[in-house]
Amino acid sequence: MTASIRAFADNTADPKVSGFLHLPDTPNGNALVLTHGAGSNAQAPLLRALADAFCAAGFTVLRCDLPYRQARSFGPPGPGDAARDRAGLKTAIEALKKNLVAPSLSRRSLVGQGGGVDSLTNEVAPPVSRSLRQGGGVDSLTNEVAPPVSRSLRQGGDSHKDEVAPSNAVLVGWGGKIFLAGHSYGGRQSSILCAELSEKDPNLVAALLLLSYPLHPPLRPEQQRTQHLPDLRTPALFVHGTRDPFGSIAEIEQALKMIPARTKLLAIEGAGHDLGFKGKAKDEALAGLVLREFQTFAGGK
Repeated sequence: MTASIRAFADNTADPKVSGFLHLPDTPNGNALVLTHGAGSNAQAPLLRALADAFCAAGFTVLRCDLPYRQARSFGPPGPGDAARDRAGLKTAIEALKKNLVAPSLSRRSLVGQGGGVDSLTNEVAPPVSRSLRQGGGVDSLTNEVAPPVSRSLRQGGDSHKDEVAPSNAVLVGWGGKIFLAGHSYGGRQSSILCAELSEKDPNLVAALLLLSYPLHPPLRPEQQRTQHLPDLRTPALFVHGTRDPFGSIAEIEQALKMIPARTKLLAIEGAGHDLGFKGKAKDEALAGLVLREFQTFAGGK
């Protein structure tokens, strides 16, 4: 399965959304927002590998830079950045949701004049209203507000790897589940966001994927970062290396007992906090393993 990767930005949001969008040719109806750890960014090799794997399975994936990284191109987040970074994750989820369209409307069927057979999937696609074909506005078929279709889609052009698209590019995947994933700091802020909104917005995302959760600073096991866990009611899959200095497997297992939601721990033997992605080193099998475990855990197939 091929996919296009496009630069993505929503400058109308506050905080702004910035990152890269992976569009599958054959969407499965689900989407994933994926973010990075402290000191990293959306171009991290681990995130790219995971985005490629999930996209190949049909997920629409947005790997995004947190607001602190958008403000500063290097260095870790500051003490006052966490709340805004969580707000940035929420706006990224909202940006993804508002740009999704029905899975049957693939990139090629969108450029057609009246629906018909999708040349990518051989599925029958419903007619596309004039507003969808030309420039957004109110969809005359559904009376819903539709985003503008980019010029390449209107003219029938194929998508190419790393092609830059505007923030209002039409995505595929509407109607399924949206998941949230993060490595280290990004995962911690994702879990805090869901815990904070457990009563106000319990269905913000269907499940969490938490990679190398930073349970405590290295060599400081007394500084547990677990205060929000009793309020976390979003199912969460934890992926953790057996040599991670930010928490042992036993410590993570103990922390999971504090979470009222359904959880699972996937231990990666011999891996550190980087999960095998350090420098030029890449654990080629990891992304596929995480994908399979997450699909089984969260039902994102």
